[in-house]
Amino acid sequence: MRLDIDRKTLVGMLAGSVITVIVVVLVYGLFSGGGGGSDTPVEDIRPKIARTQDTQPEDGTSKVEDDGEEEAQEFTPSQEPPDIAVPAGEGKIDCPEATVTVGDAAGLADALRSAEPGTVIALEPGLYAGRFVASTPGTEAEPIFVCGPAEAIVDGGGVKKGYAFHLDQVSHWRLVGFTVRNSQKGVMADKTSKTIIQGLTVHHIGDEAIHLRNFSSDNTVQYNTIYATGLRREKFGEGVYLGTAESNWDAFSGGQMDRSDRNIVRGNVIRATAEAIDIKEGTSGGTIAGNVFDGGDLGGSKHNDSWVDVKGNGYTIEGNTGSNTNADGFQTHEIVDGWGTGNVFRANIINLGNSGGVGINDTAGGNTISCDNKVTGGPLTKKDSCS
Repeated sequence: MRLDIDRKTLVGMLAGSVITVIVVVLVYGLFSGGGGGSDTPVEDIRPKIARTQDTQPEDGTSKVEDDGEEEAQEFTPSQEPPDIAVPAGEGKIDCPEATVTVGDAAGLADALRSAEPGTVIALEPGLYAGRFVASTPGTEAEPIFVCGPAEAIVDGGGVKKGYAFHLDQVSHWRLVGFTVRNSQKGVMADKTSKTIIQGLTVHHIGDEAIHLRNFSSDNTVQYNTIYATGLRREKFGEGVYLGTAESNWDAFSGGQMDRSDRNIVRGNVIRATAEAIDIKEGTSGGTIAGNVFDGGDLGGSKHNDSWVDVKGNGYTIEGNTGSNTNADGFQTHEIVDGWGTGNVFRANIINLGNSGGVGINDTAGGNTISCDNKVTGGPLTKKDSCS
């Protein structure tokens, strides 16, 4: 009899414990606000920039940065710049006479905080250690300039976290001439328009060097030298990145297609571990012209197998020169239905070496591949045909 009573007591105690746990969980869910939340980490793009999550490749791999400040890492170069001259070309801008001249990180941070339309910030040669944010828009008549020689070096303090220079919801800015290095991302533009990034040297970067994202349109990235990307992870080491992968629209664009449109990328020298230029689905109407690509460092992912990957629509890709690739020169892909099409490839010079690939691999279809594209080391297309 005693054994039966003990069993009943034990069952009652266990039932009571289960009910208590259920009640606690329900109450916590009701009052913590967590009942309908998502476990997906979302990037805080405020000027603090203590946490970042960024683009995912088509294999769905996530790039997430941990919370908290990173101890600054002393810069140690691991690569030399490409022995390639930056092309001459149209559209270069000059810096006006300075309205403020700075010589250290504190001075630059203060100048950026107080900038207003017409401000021209001149950087003296030297080291500017930190992560800097532009958050005041310029105007068409009075853009805001940050100008310096290559010897003026913005150093982000380590390749694992943060943006060395963040264009945060601005328009009509001009970044000209200086160096950006030693950061997870070099120059990041969010909701930025009608801005020019010209003549920078961006190198020794954890992920991508220059990224136009989150409805950043009508910008120009021109005559920059980019190398030593992907030091955090090779597969994320794009040179210039346009838009956001469909897998990250929920995180960065409110679930909407990231329409970072009509951006121009021209005259840059790029040696990157991922694509020199990655054009994401949902972006359209841009121009990729006169760039020089060196794919000698391509690697880290099966997706990193061309200089330019076009998943957007209506781009003109012309007059670019590329050498060294582990597969193709240019590729198109349809990641989202109806995207990766309507693009025009013309007058590109493609040296495949011994890659075994093709000059332009149009997997999406519906693109124009002109017969004036020149390729050595393999066929122009899978069918060795042109338009």
